[in-house]
Amino acid sequence: MNHSRAIFTGGALLALAASLGAGCFAERWGEGLRPRARAVASVEGERHLVNVRQLTFEGENAEAYFSGDGRQLVFQSTHGELKCDQIFVMNIDGSGRRRVSTGKGRTTCSYFSPDGSRIVYASTHLGSPDCPPPPPPPPPYVWRVYEDFDIFSESAEGGDLRRLTDARGYDAEPTYARDGSRIVFTSARTGDLEIWDMKPDGSDQRQLTDIPGYDGGPFFSPDGKTICFRASRPKGKDLEKYR
Repeated sequence: MNHSRAIFTGGALLALAASLGAGCFAERWGEGLRPRARAVASVEGERHLVNVRQLTFEGENAEAYFSGDGRQLVFQSTHGELKCDQIFVMNIDGSGRRRVSTGKGRTTCSYFSPDGSRIVYASTHLGSPDCPPPPPPPPPYVWRVYEDFDIFSESAEGGDLRRLTDARGYDAEPTYARDGSRIVFTSARTGDLEIWDMKPDGSDQRQLTDIPGYDGGPFFSPDGKTICFRASRPKGKDLEKYR
């Protein structure tokens, strides 16, 4: 059975490949770029991104991250016969899309290892092979904190699935240090959403934050010495929800 909490935010999610800086909106297609990777000549109100190309054209697609060599993207997608998100890999021009997760449960928060050989992500499939209940329709945007989410490592080609976390409660949002020595992630195993880290094989799990409120979405700095993450520090009556 899936149990979950919810995090509410305002706003929308959109997965795009883009470059920063000024440039010309009209340009020739690069070598090897598929016509399906459609260039968007302009986006109303956008002042910072240029050379924007749409890479996905069906279903819901989100949380795309580059491989270390910049040649591939890993992302989550619900499309076709899929009833909830599964993890896919594709080339940066949108070609070669393939599913690498099990096809069971709900998956999220995928990320390449620095050498590109493995992918970490969270999945509910051990709790149930079925999709957990979806969040209510927007607004606002809702992030479900499913207790059955655990973190797994899998070959980037698919297969060789390894479970990295088995604590009760939500474990998700994993990302690698640049040298591949640690994985930082979000866990609710203590009853509050906190930042943890571990070795790539799931050993040596350590709690890094311990303040009431939401801590999540962690990333290592390039030198691996600092972690940045989202945080909410509620006060008053809102704080009581975390005690």
